[in-house]
Amino acid sequence: MDKSDPDFHARRALRRARAVASGLLLLMAGVTIGSYWLPASPWTELLQAAAKAGFVGGVADWFAVTALFRHPLGLPIPHTAIIPREKARLGQALGRFMARHVVTGEEVSRLLARFDVADFLRILLTDDSVVKPLARGLTALLPRVLASVEDGRARRTLARLVPRLAGGPAAGRVLTRALRGLVEGGRHQEVLGFILVKLREGMLEQEARLRHMIEERVRDQGGRLVGWALGASIATRVLAGVNAEMDRMGPDGSELRVAFDEWVQRELARMEHDPQRAAELGRGIRRMISHETVQAWSWDIWARLRAALEEDAAKPGGRTEALLEESLRNLADLLATDAATRARLQRTAERLVTRLLPAAQQQLSEFIAAVVAGWDTDTLTDRLELRVGRDLQFVRVNGTLVGFLVGGLAYAALRAIFGHAAF
Repeated sequence: MDKSDPDFHARRALRRARAVASGLLLLMAGVTIGSYWLPASPWTELLQAAAKAGFVGGVADWFAVTALFRHPLGLPIPHTAIIPREKARLGQALGRFMARHVVTGEEVSRLLARFDVADFLRILLTDDSVVKPLARGLTALLPRVLASVEDGRARRTLARLVPRLAGGPAAGRVLTRALRGLVEGGRHQEVLGFILVKLREGMLEQEARLRHMIEERVRDQGGRLVGWALGASIATRVLAGVNAEMDRMGPDGSELRVAFDEWVQRELARMEHDPQRAAELGRGIRRMISHETVQAWSWDIWARLRAALEEDAAKPGGRTEALLEESLRNLADLLATDAATRARLQRTAERLVTRLLPAAQQQLSEFIAAVVAGWDTDTLTDRLELRVGRDLQFVRVNGTLVGFLVGGLAYAALRAIFGHAAF
C-alpha cells in the first residue's frame, strides 16, 4: 500500500479486519475437518457440530457482506453487487433523506437561534484578509452591475418604476423631512439670500434698460408731457426705492426674510400633517421625474457618473475600492454597537432562510443524487467499503462465533432431548 494515500490508515485497518474474519472462518473449517480424526465421543461430536455451524455462519455472512459491494467469487448471482447496481437509487434515497430528515425547517431554525449572524458578519468585516478582497471583488463587479442597469430593458424598467416609487405620498414625506432639516439649519435663508444677491446683480446690470422701461411706461400712462417732465424722476425714485429695500434685506433685519421664514414653516407644517398636501407633492414629484427632459438629463448624468466609476474601478486601489472597504468597516462598527441593527439582521436572515429552505431542500436532494450518480462505480464502492467495511468484517466475525455457539448449544439440546443428534 502507498503511504502517501490519504486513506492509507483506513485501508490498513480494513485489511486487518478482513484477515481476522477470514482467519476465523478458516479456523472453523480446520476444526471441522480435524474433528473427524479425533476419537469418537460426545465431546467430539459437540465440537464438530459447533465448528460446522460456525463455518456455515461465517460463509453466509461473508456472502452477505461481499454481495453489498461486488459479485461473490465474480459470479453474477442475482441480488448481488447491490451498491454498484443501485447507485442511482442510493443517491436519490440519500438526497431525500438529507432534505427531509436532516436539513429540516425545525433543525435550521434551531441552528439559527444559536447562531449569531450579526456577530459572525462583524468578525468577517474586521478581518483585513476578508475585507480587502471583498472590496476588490465588489469593485471588479461594479462595471458589470452598471452595464446591466444601462441595458435598454433595465433602463425602460427603471424609467417606469422610479416615478412610481418616488412619486407617492411617502416621497412627499421624505422630501418634507429633508426640507425640515434644511430649514432648521437656516439653509432656506441662505437660498433666499443667494437669490436676492443674484437679483440685485441682475438689476444693476440692467439698470439703464429698466430706467428706460419705466420712463416708457410713465409716458404711455400719462402722456408725452408727463413722461418728458416726470418720467426720468419717477424711474430714478423707483429704482432707488428697490435698491434701498434690497439693501435692507439683511440676514436679521428684513421683513421679507421674516415673512419668507413664516411662509416656509407654514408650508412644511401643511406637508407634514395634511395627507392631501403630501399626496399633491408626491404627484408633482412623479410628473417632474416622468418628464422627458428630466429623464434625458438624469440619464446623461448617469452616463457621466458610470464612466467615472468604471474608470476608477479599473485602477488598483482606486477611490471606489477604498470607499467600499471603508463602508464595510463602518458596517462592522455598526453591527458591534447597534443592538437594533443586529436584531433586524438576525430576523431578516431567519426569514430569508425560511423562505428559501423548501427550494434549497429540493436543490440539495437533486445535488446529492447527481453527485452520487456521477461517481465512478469502483470509486463509490471503494469509498463506502473504506468507511463501513471494517465494521462489516466484524459482522463476519460475530456471525462465525455466534454460529459456533448456537450450533454447539443446539446439538447439546437435541442430544439431551432425543438422545442423539445429527449435524
